[in-house]
Amino acid sequence: MRNTRTLTRRAALAATAVTAALVLAACGSDSDSDSDSDSDSSGHEGHSSASSSASAGTTTAAHSAQDVSFAQGMIPHHQQALEMAKLAADRASSAEVKDLAARIEKAQDPEIQTMSGWLKSWGKDVPTSDSSMESMPGMDHSAHSDMPGMMDSKDMAKLEKASGADFDTMFLTMMIEHHKGAIEMATTEKDKGEYGPATSMSDGIITAQTAEITEMNKLLGKN
Repeated sequence: MRNTRTLTRRAALAATAVTAALVLAACGSDSDSDSDSDSDSSGHEGHSSASSSASAGTTTAAHSAQDVSFAQGMIPHHQQALEMAKLAADRASSAEVKDLAARIEKAQDPEIQTMSGWLKSWGKDVPTSDSSMESMPGMDHSAHSDMPGMMDSKDMAKLEKASGADFDTMFLTMMIEHHKGAIEMATTEKDKGEYGPATSMSDGIITAQTAEITEMNKLLGKN
């Protein structure tokens, strides 16, 4: 009887020991898993941080003095084109001229905003709009007349006074010269610029305005 009790007691102790061992093993496994998880998490965070840093570095593209000169010159050049185009709404007699003027506004106004953004990000001066100073005494359109294709104050005054068919002819003739100047400036940027978005815009200006020159010459009956 005593032997039976002893055997039963030993069996119970053995079972308890096995259970305890199993519990300890399970805890150890969980701890290792947590440790691995923490390690993985830390690793991913480090990779993400490095990727973010690399990404931030690539957003700062190189630009040159030529890129700055292009933006600072093309902004007032575009602004004058917009001023000329706005006159067409009330003064032009040809629907084709009015349509062309509207397309010029639609294309060049966003480009002005884009170039202004570049200059601000580079810490450079953004040219002010001549058209915003129309009512100011002494406002002079000749300020940028040394740029290719820019009209001087006398040219602009003549266009402002014209209307009907006379306006159409004057507008088309002046805008052709204006476009030729823009193409010249854009070609310089395309050849010598370093800032990708600026050289890409210059390429677009060359393509679009070359096509518009062809269109305007047809409206003038020149081809």
